[in-house]
Amino acid sequence: MLQRDTTWHLAFLLLFPLSLLAATNKTDFRIDPDTSQAMFRVRLLWLESVNGHFTHVDGDLAPGPNPGSWVVNATIPVDSVAMPTSRMRQWVLAPSFFDAQHHPTIHFVSNPIAQNELDDGGTLTGYLTLRGVTAPIHFALQPAHCAQLAPAPCRILLRGNLQRSTFGMTSNRLALSDSVDLNLSITLQRETR
Repeated sequence: MLQRDTTWHLAFLLLFPLSLLAATNKTDFRIDPDTSQAMFRVRLLWLESVNGHFTHVDGDLAPGPNPGSWVVNATIPVDSVAMPTSRMRQWVLAPSFFDAQHHPTIHFVSNPIAQNELDDGGTLTGYLTLRGVTAPIHFALQPAHCAQLAPAPCRILLRGNLQRSTFGMTSNRLALSDSVDLNLSITLQRETR
C-alpha cells in the first residue's frame, strides 16, 4: 500500500510548466528532494485508514520526443518512509511490503506530457517500478499555474490510486485493502548552470 504512494509521488514532477525549460537551454528543472513528498493512505480492517509518506523525492524534468512535451523521471528512497509509529515503519519496510533491503528505491518515468496539460491540468501517465515490478500508472494532475521564468519554485499536485497486488504485495489481504490512495506534492526548482 505504501509502495504506491511513492510511485505517484514521482509522476507529478513532470507536470511543472516545462515552458520554463524551453526558455533557456542553460537551465534544468530538478525536483527539490527536501520539499517534495509522496503521501499514501490505505484502509485497515475496512474501518480506519493508515497514513504514511515519503519524505524524499528526487528527479528531474527533461524535454520529450515531441516539441512542447516533457518527461518526468523520479526516484523515491524507500527508507525515507515516515509512519505514525516506529513499529508501523518496520512493518512497511519488511519483505511483505516494500522489501526495502532488496528494493531500496521506487522509480517513476512518465510518458511525454504536453505543456498545456501541465499548465491546465490533466492526466499524467507512465510506468512505476516498485519491488522490482514495473506497471503502468496514471495520476490526475491539478493545474500548475507557475510563472514562467520566475526564480521561485513551482509546486505540482498529483492524485492517483494503485493496487498493492499489482506489485506483489499480497500479504494481510484480510486486514488491508488492496487499493492505495496516493497524493504527491512536488516542488520543481530551476537550476542554472
